[in-house]
Amino acid sequence: MPDVHPLAGKPVPASMLANIPRLVTAFFAGKPDPLVAAQRVAFGTSGHRGSAFNLAFNEAHILAISQALCDHRAKAGLSGPLFIGIDTHALAEPALASALEVFAANGVEVMIDAHDGYTPTPVISHAILTYNKGRERGLADGVVVTPSHNPPEDGGFKYNPPNGGPADTDITGAIERAANRYLENDLDGVKRLPYDRARKAPNVHRYDYITPYVADLANVVDMEAIRSAGVKIGIDPLGGAAVRYWEPIIERYGLNATLIRDEVDPTFHFMTLDWDGKIRMDCSSPYAMAQLIGMRDRFDVAFANDTDADRHGIVTRTGGLMNPNHFLASAIAFLFEHRPQWGRDSAIGKTIVSSAIIDRVANKIGRKVVETPVGFKWFVDGLIGGGFGFAGEESAGASFLRKDGSVWTTDKDGLIMGLLAAEIAARTGRDPSQLFDTLTAELGKPFYARVDAPATPSQKSVFKTLTAEKLAIKELGGERVAAVLSVAPGNDQPFGGIKVVADNGWFAARPSGTEDVYKIYAESFRSEAHLRQIQEEAKAAIARTFAA
Repeated sequence: MPDVHPLAGKPVPASMLANIPRLVTAFFAGKPDPLVAAQRVAFGTSGHRGSAFNLAFNEAHILAISQALCDHRAKAGLSGPLFIGIDTHALAEPALASALEVFAANGVEVMIDAHDGYTPTPVISHAILTYNKGRERGLADGVVVTPSHNPPEDGGFKYNPPNGGPADTDITGAIERAANRYLENDLDGVKRLPYDRARKAPNVHRYDYITPYVADLANVVDMEAIRSAGVKIGIDPLGGAAVRYWEPIIERYGLNATLIRDEVDPTFHFMTLDWDGKIRMDCSSPYAMAQLIGMRDRFDVAFANDTDADRHGIVTRTGGLMNPNHFLASAIAFLFEHRPQWGRDSAIGKTIVSSAIIDRVANKIGRKVVETPVGFKWFVDGLIGGGFGFAGEESAGASFLRKDGSVWTTDKDGLIMGLLAAEIAARTGRDPSQLFDTLTAELGKPFYARVDAPATPSQKSVFKTLTAEKLAIKELGGERVAAVLSVAPGNDQPFGGIKVVADNGWFAARPSGTEDVYKIYAESFRSEAHLRQIQEEAKAAIARTFAA
């Protein structure tokens, strides 16, 4: 990682707060130029994202995407309700207003929050799956207006089809192309009603998202065990979409829990700065999580969620903020022991850059690992059919099945992951950090890190054709290379990079989609020094391919 900003982990100075009136003005007044690549609609792994300040997320984008989505629904024969939720970023409400104008004009049955509140990504997934259960036609889908944990100036817009999970590239690619055609044609063909009429349209419905989700939690997490054990819990929504969900959860299930903060403010002035001096609601960052980490001694377990609550950050009294990979391993070991109704062949979904401690835990408990490219969309089918009992990413996103082995969500659910940490403490008498220590005492301790290295656009393109032969690496960290992968072994899909595996270490390298860097994920089961050796050998091997 590059140099850490001197204010990382410190309170946000007033001078660094976003000018929200100016941001909202830019959203409505800014006119993106579709001839400029950075100002076009671009769907990444989590939808279209950007800031109104640089003409990457403006009203024109939302109008164009919304109409393109209506076109997609008509072509796909989707006539059920569209569940739509927003997070607490400043651009979420303006974007919702613009989207509603289009959805209402197109006759889409839209479900908006009954209290004009905020809706976590997993709650939208849960609503879609609940509605579609047993249906073959009139299927529902959903939209979440969120840029995830990105800075306050950013906006985001992502689509979840009837399977409830992140849309695949065939869907997002078509929506992206159609949206850009609307931009190029100055929004000609976009149907739109004035906002006041749209809100009152007969096809726009108010929907209670909170009650059904909260009531259903007992079917996926052992809430009674948490209550009866009196686990002392600290919860920080980081000012995000889960903020109005925790009090109903605490009250309904009688939890011994404290909501650290229930404040919502679009400047996110209550955060501590991330490693690079930016405000970022990243619950896996020790800098962004400095306040909750400082309270660790007050609770048996504490946790936070990012702004759309699809990620989790777990803080324990014994270990502080857990590395995301470590909690995934603890969660897997616990769940497959304490969910007897799960199928005997339910597997573990894991991204190709996640820790190999997961493989070692899976081997210990006799479960198969299915290793996929990065992106939660690869886990959707497995979760729907019960083929995956658990699926998770190294970036602190995961979901798992209900107690009876049926699907809960097909998108990441940071709320159930936090509650799972409390269930682990309740049912084992140990917090997740202690459980992880027990696992590593038997299976070996992992040393894992991700670093970025500079790469020009032409160098980044090398990864598209990088093979074992071109990499020509026979040893890694003093061990014989056992495998060199350019496709994920779980589904034979290319992951956009290369992975080199030895018995006690590995690395994976893939280019960034947004910056002139490539990412090196590496792990050693020997030592920090061995990890650094692997990282240096990885950089040297990639540099040789750049020079070839």
